[in-house]
Amino acid sequence: MKLELSDVELLKNTVPIIAEIVDEGVFKIDQNGLGMLSPDRAMVAVIDFKILSSAFDTYQVEGEHNIGLNLSNFVSILKRVKSSDKLIMEMEEGGNKLRLTLEGNGKRTFELPLLDISMEKPPVDQLAFGGKVQLESDVFEEGVADAEIAGDSIIFQAGPEGGFSMHAKGDISSSKLEMVDKDKGLLGVETQQAIKGRYPLEYLRKMAKASKLTDQMTLEFGNDYPMRIAFQVIDKMQLSFILAPRVEE
Repeated sequence: MKLELSDVELLKNTVPIIAEIVDEGVFKIDQNGLGMLSPDRAMVAVIDFKILSSAFDTYQVEGEHNIGLNLSNFVSILKRVKSSDKLIMEMEEGGNKLRLTLEGNGKRTFELPLLDISMEKPPVDQLAFGGKVQLESDVFEEGVADAEIAGDSIIFQAGPEGGFSMHAKGDISSSKLEMVDKDKGLLGVETQQAIKGRYPLEYLRKMAKASKLTDQMTLEFGNDYPMRIAFQVIDKMQLSFILAPRVEE
């Protein structure tokens, strides 16, 4: 297995965000690309990440490889990667280490031990969301930042008339972002009915950091139903988070 990647930001900007939610995970590498589908230890969130094979300069993969890594260690190496470097990932048949080579000003090589990690595949394909909201990414990021002033969760709402809101309320303060059809930053609302869900700010704060990856993103949620927060770089990368709702008592 040998992968060469010149667009190193695809890993350098995503894996650190993932590592704030899951501490270790299994990367699946096959003919379609490099990906990860992994829940966090609390089973509150699921990471769904993929870099398509077309994003790599060289993509030599036979069969399927499952590579378990400590993400903190992986991030430590990615911090040493410069934007001008080329990253080469290699693993020998039957090997127990992943070799990472940085080619730029000279050649630097690192090795990461492979971990034996077993986990069940989260059934994210079975989710049927009540509606979808398309936003400019900075709108979502600002809405989450506003909510940090007020509470520990955010209520998301959307309706068939095209409205969308993010609302947080604490003991003494509150914040609310309201948008209607045609507002700058709201790119579209698709739902047949009014939908509303509350989600933990602790996770949303970490996920909002992915807003820097793309100009646009999507939210899919329902009434007291999981939410999917998705960012995509066309023909290169996709990063989605599935977040469990905080059901009101």
